[in-house]
Amino acid sequence: MQRFLIILIFFCSTTFAQTVRFTLVSLPANHPAGSSIFIAGSFNQWNPADPQFKFQSDSAGQFYLQVNLPAGNHAYKITRGSWEKVECTANGAAIDNRQLNPATSTEVKLSVAGWQDLLGVKEKLPTFSKQVSILDTAFYIPQLKRKRTIRVYLPADYAGSKKRYPVMYMHDGQNLFDDRTSYAGEWGVDEYLDSMIKKPCIVVAIDNGGSYRMNEYCPFDFVLGRDQSEKQKGEGKDYVSFIVNTLKPFIDKKLRTKKEKEHTFIAGSSMGGLISLYATLAYPKTFGGAGVFSPSVWICKKELLAYAKTKGPSLHSRIFFYSGKQESREMVPDMLTVFETLQKQSKSKMTVVIRDEGQHNERTWRKELPGFFQWILRN
Repeated sequence: MQRFLIILIFFCSTTFAQTVRFTLVSLPANHPAGSSIFIAGSFNQWNPADPQFKFQSDSAGQFYLQVNLPAGNHAYKITRGSWEKVECTANGAAIDNRQLNPATSTEVKLSVAGWQDLLGVKEKLPTFSKQVSILDTAFYIPQLKRKRTIRVYLPADYAGSKKRYPVMYMHDGQNLFDDRTSYAGEWGVDEYLDSMIKKPCIVVAIDNGGSYRMNEYCPFDFVLGRDQSEKQKGEGKDYVSFIVNTLKPFIDKKLRTKKEKEHTFIAGSSMGGLISLYATLAYPKTFGGAGVFSPSVWICKKELLAYAKTKGPSLHSRIFFYSGKQESREMVPDMLTVFETLQKQSKSKMTVVIRDEGQHNERTWRKELPGFFQWILRN
């Protein structure tokens, strides 16, 4: 029996893993000699400096990386050890995530056109609408003892009226309004809301904390690395407390908002989707709805499901779930597990959108934005 189990385990590992060899065939002319190059993707928790995904150099000076990857679709990018040093176009523009399926691609040749940090001096034209402004470039977060840029979108008729408006709090503020500040293309939140006449709302966009992003958007302690050895502190509880107890009171005092739960929403993608879901569970009397786009359930699945079971009975909100089948293999099943758990525990109104062609990037989430706003702002 034991021998059978060993054979079965071996069979499964060889069936669901594939050796992939990446080769860098070209690098930018200004590539810093001697710098390390890595792959960061859905298969290694998007760690930009994972030593197990570091390129090696052969005798001819060519960079290569050979790894075993699980079956399914994967997204990834090339970095020089941090997200500030990620690959981009030759003109400095952000690029979409690369896509890979080990079942069909076992040898991948890569060309890096540019590095973001070496092309950042080139000025880009702003793409945000006139309804967007920066509320503060150094808004203090007492719960985390950090400062953050806060951006605000106001409806077109805000200045000429005395009306009050619902408020949507959104994460990764850099990515919502402006291509200049976005990581890989903006969501176009302002362009879409500019076209909305019947259901205008205020959007409060909180920039992410860069190297603190994953910690701030995870409500539980977690581990990273293929060997699960990198222990990380989850700071999501403090981050959400900041939104509820510091930022929201400030916004409600400064702007003409509808303060009530049924007019207060929160939304984000990936880790931002995870923390948005957590926020509605932790503060069911504050948030009346959430946009949970491609949530990173994998990082704390056990803890999140237990929390959902505990908090679900007190949750009465509107929750919009989205994920795509071209994301990681676990994305759709994990999201559905959370949805089904809440279905059993909560009386919330929920909807699920799953796209066969959906990928893990800003361009995909931008396409889903109209449907989300129309559903979440429905009376």
